[in-house]
Amino acid sequence: MVLLIFLMLRIIPGDAVSGLLGDHVSQNTIDRLTAAMGLDKPMWQQFVSYIGNLFKGDLGISYTYGLSVSDMIMEAFPYTVKLTAMAIVFAWAFGLLAGIISAIYYQNKLLDRLFMGLSLMGLSMPVFMTSMFLQYLLAFKLGWFSLVSDGSWPTMILPAIALGWNSAGSIARMTRSSLVEVMQADYIDTAKAKGLRYRAVIVGHGLKNAMLPVITMMALQLSSMLSGAVITESIFAIPGIGRLATTAITNRDMPVLQGTVIFTTIIVIAGNLLADLLYSVLDPRIRKGQ
Repeated sequence: MVLLIFLMLRIIPGDAVSGLLGDHVSQNTIDRLTAAMGLDKPMWQQFVSYIGNLFKGDLGISYTYGLSVSDMIMEAFPYTVKLTAMAIVFAWAFGLLAGIISAIYYQNKLLDRLFMGLSLMGLSMPVFMTSMFLQYLLAFKLGWFSLVSDGSWPTMILPAIALGWNSAGSIARMTRSSLVEVMQADYIDTAKAKGLRYRAVIVGHGLKNAMLPVITMMALQLSSMLSGAVITESIFAIPGIGRLATTAITNRDMPVLQGTVIFTTIIVIAGNLLADLLYSVLDPRIRKGQ
């Protein structure tokens, strides 16, 4: 992944040094700055040097700001964590409640169709469209929220809803379909025949088995939300890693862009690993190799 990022950022058209200095500078000045940045060396030497620094935890120095990329990421990361955490809470709470209510209490009724319609809308609309729609309706027209976020908890509610809506729709639909299928199984009829209360059957037998694929999806969404956070942070002006990456693209600040992509990649891999480990804990059949 590091190799792909490194190559892609250097084969795309444009020159980082010229973009940094502007048009009205001499070629001699451009050459001196290119040599100072080490960009005059062969690409393989640049890559070996970058890998060596990477193993030391050094992601380089920003071309634009002259600051350590590692420090910039660590400063921006708490905002991304806060946004992602709030989006996850919204997605899991709405998705699970909507799915359970639709499957158990209002199946094929008006409330079920309303929840599934909202879920389908969240799945169908891209994150940037959802963000702009909610920003226009709830912030600009109704004035319930702030148009932009300063990183505080109240101003992060609307961006969190915009980011989590897609995941909430996926969870709601998965929960409903899984729970409807499980509640038709033979062991559910056996539990009812034993005289267990309906709520005990739902919680102890229905939800316990229906949640396995849902929880796996929820764990995978921890990493997928980070990609959506890039767009959401840009629209709501949140100073997180996503906005840091988009600013780096505009400024052709390759060290910052490389650092944010690599850092995000590590988190995505960790999220996928967490999903695999969590699934093996929840499903005994996987631990036994069945």
